[in-house]
Amino acid sequence: MPARTDGGAADALSTPARSSAGSGFGTSEERLLIERSRKGELDAFDKLVRQYEKSVFNTAYRLSGSYEDASDIAQEAFVRAWNNLRSFRGDAQFSTWLYRIVTNVFLDDRKKKRARPHRSLDDELALDESSVERQYADTSPGPVEIAEGDERKKLLENAIATLPEAQRAMVVLYHSQRLSYEEIAEITGQPMGTVKSRLNRARLALRERLSPVAELFDGATRPKEQE
Repeated sequence: MPARTDGGAADALSTPARSSAGSGFGTSEERLLIERSRKGELDAFDKLVRQYEKSVFNTAYRLSGSYEDASDIAQEAFVRAWNNLRSFRGDAQFSTWLYRIVTNVFLDDRKKKRARPHRSLDDELALDESSVERQYADTSPGPVEIAEGDERKKLLENAIATLPEAQRAMVVLYHSQRLSYEEIAEITGQPMGTVKSRLNRARLALRERLSPVAELFDGATRPKEQE
């Protein structure tokens, strides 16, 4: 997938671009692990879990805004992946198939929570940053770089957490996981035009939510609508 130049505050949540070219089975090693897992070999599936557990958790965390919910979503996603491996035919990237499961688990979880007593917005946005950083954060940047980006990142994560679930999922998949419009359309089951329009609405909503602290993003363009 060609690198995009959207830039913006969404880069605070970005991960390196992921190529969508080639077989859906990925590398030959990954293909072997998938084939062995489909035969019921748990040790092979465990290797796939270790390969994807960080990106799956990070995706779940950015969708849910909660360390506890993200842990539950990630665990359930891998359970569903194991139970449905025989349905994976390699037509899409394994990672795309896995992100579809994570997204569906998140949306199912939101539906269940809507049927429960209402939680306050403050509770929804309470991020257990220390726990996430202990287990998953990359510790390579220096303290100055971390300090400069930490406030922007937290503001952006909180703003994303207020978006409707469908828009939130698309923002995370596009800006954080660097998936293409085509991959997001496949994951969500929405036409590509719908994906683009929802992303544009989400970017506009984020710009509005971040406008009171726009000066913090002067060095990095805020999320912008698709031209």
